[in-house]
Amino acid sequence: MRDDGDAPLTRRDDVDPSTLYPAHNFSVPIDHWHNDTLYEPHSNGTFPLRYWYDATYYKPGGPVIALMSGETSGKYRLPFMQKGILAQLAQATGGLSVILEHRYYGTSFPVPDLSIENLRFLTTDQSLADTAYFAKNIVFEGLDVKHGLTSHDTPWIVYGGSYAGAYVAFLRKLYPDVFFGAISSSGVPEAIIDYWQYWLGPLNYGPPDCMNTTQNFAEVIDGILIGKNDTKLASRLKTAFLLPNVTYDDDFANVLSDLGIGQWQSRNWDPAVGDPSFDNYCGNITNNTVLYPKLETSRQELLNLTEISGYEDVDDSFITRMINFIGYLDALTGCSRNPDPCFYNTHNTTYYQQDSISTTQDWRSWGYQYCTQWGYYQTGSGFPENIRPPVSRLIDVEYSSIVCRDAFNITGPPDINAINKYGGFDIAYDRLAFVDGAADPWKYAGPHAPAARNRTSTTNMPFIEIEGAVHHWDENGLFANETVKNLPPAPVAAAQAAEASFVKAWLLGE
Repeated sequence: MRDDGDAPLTRRDDVDPSTLYPAHNFSVPIDHWHNDTLYEPHSNGTFPLRYWYDATYYKPGGPVIALMSGETSGKYRLPFMQKGILAQLAQATGGLSVILEHRYYGTSFPVPDLSIENLRFLTTDQSLADTAYFAKNIVFEGLDVKHGLTSHDTPWIVYGGSYAGAYVAFLRKLYPDVFFGAISSSGVPEAIIDYWQYWLGPLNYGPPDCMNTTQNFAEVIDGILIGKNDTKLASRLKTAFLLPNVTYDDDFANVLSDLGIGQWQSRNWDPAVGDPSFDNYCGNITNNTVLYPKLETSRQELLNLTEISGYEDVDDSFITRMINFIGYLDALTGCSRNPDPCFYNTHNTTYYQQDSISTTQDWRSWGYQYCTQWGYYQTGSGFPENIRPPVSRLIDVEYSSIVCRDAFNITGPPDINAINKYGGFDIAYDRLAFVDGAADPWKYAGPHAPAARNRTSTTNMPFIEIEGAVHHWDENGLFANETVKNLPPAPVAAAQAAEASFVKAWLLGE
């Protein structure tokens, strides 16, 4: 599953921010909810929650600006303290910058392993309570100030992107006396089980020729795998795509989307931190010249398979584009050169039985969260019949939730009401800002979704959509000497400036 977390955003020539900001730990309760049977057997223990802070811009009386790291190690958020939105807001307000890790990520584990029983304390509610406890009780290690910096003494402004964007919105609503304000960037407060709308981001905002070609390829794939339901034809198709060892049809279909249109979310306005994979994908599949001459020998077989699929608008350029797609995939996977590891097997019960923190936290913690409460299965099957999906309809909820059954023995749907009880699309509160990218595939799970009500942006309740932006594009930034023409793009720079402006207005009581 494509989660809503992100790879670390760092420049190759920057000083490693982990050498600038030492990590600290603060002890918090393992179990905040002793009256809830969900967490039985209960625990009276505590565990170390990791955090970082920077007092470079702090002035006495300034706020605490705390960035929630969300569903990844907090160390990957350190660049935002160095020069991203966290640094910008701290500089604008004379604030203290803080990054707080989420329980069950990074080094912030209340349990020795990620066995099913030990995952019971991994809920959004428990983590929200961690953050409130932290804000009310923290004494920043090594920081000499004349007055306290807890939420009793100092305004706390929380910022988060993606899952953490929804998270900070919940903090503001649940703990309004603790958190003075919140900025939800690309927040996803509406938990959705079948999140087929994810693909509307690239479909609506990606290059039209690339998106149309992607839909055409998906139509051919489904025309054979679903329309014909013939094992021999499926084998011919996989062989033609240089993926003969992929046993399951749904795994095969998933590889095609994952390495193609699935890269849309990884785009960023800063070329030093963005992933060019999506642009490379489109450049390959919209080129009418064969880029991989060795694959020319497969042209007739691809033509035959396309005609068998029932796809009618086929010509030489269509097959050329398909050859380029196959060549592009093979350049990434290397399967034609070394087929042994190319099984791409989601149907892998043995793999999912692992529970070591050191080897599984990159998928097991967030997997448990979306299996139990959040959903967000990015399907092709959920598309209405009148919309051509850009991914195979074989990718359905049943397939996307294999990890839930095999890793956690969860056979039912996630309890999305545990999340949507906070307001979902309609969540709102004074001094709660929503900042979203117009082209973000996660926009459809937040307040800027077409399904959500219309809102008017005000200083008290800002509501900002960044033109052309994808996933929390306001979060990363540049040093002053790195800024060049068009970087950051004007819409991103305007959003970041607006955030600094309305936070200052909040603090002044305007």
